[in-house]
Amino acid sequence: MPRMAPHMAPRRWFEFTFARLRYDSGDWDYNPKVCANLLDAVVQYTEIPVNQQEVVITADSAELSAFPFLFMTGHKLVRFSDAERKGLVRFVENGGLLFSDDCNHDVNGLYAKTFEAEMVKAFGPNAMPKIGRTHPLYSSFFEFPDGPPRTTHELNGWGDNVVHDYLRGVERRGRLGVLYSNKDYGCEWDYDWKNKRFRRRDNTRFGVNVVVYAMT
Repeated sequence: MPRMAPHMAPRRWFEFTFARLRYDSGDWDYNPKVCANLLDAVVQYTEIPVNQQEVVITADSAELSAFPFLFMTGHKLVRFSDAERKGLVRFVENGGLLFSDDCNHDVNGLYAKTFEAEMVKAFGPNAMPKIGRTHPLYSSFFEFPDGPPRTTHELNGWGDNVVHDYLRGVERRGRLGVLYSNKDYGCEWDYDWKNKRFRRRDNTRFGVNVVVYAMT
């Protein structure tokens, strides 16, 4: 089981810790295997040390700034309190990266509409434009010249039956502070890490790019 932030051990600054955002309005704990799978990829491909324990934390926690990377997912309503919204803004302004992934894969779904509304409240209108294919995110470790890789959920016609060839994000001082996906990477990465050896192409490689970008 993930540990809640108040009980976590001191973190070395050079370690990567998979921090997951808990929010009371929705199913924040969906895709429970994403952490182990992404940590395995970071260990396999990079020299970044990892904390093997997932940390669950709220946006209004005073300890949020200890983590450069924060994962958020779900299908349902996204609603933040004023304190949580201010905490996320502070997290982004201090250089953190929130990766928000819509499990519905649907630009008109409940998660998408309510998360985007929260970002407008936090960062203002038009705060999340599309991210161009030349953005450093797509070359921070592996090269993705065509932008974000497709997911099987898109190709199988789930969600809104659209292949999204872009991600969106909030930038501050030339760096991404919010990375927003309608591609459902969470479900794509939610399998036992041992099963990767049966895959022709490792679909967690883009997750490594996100981690490396957040850590540098």
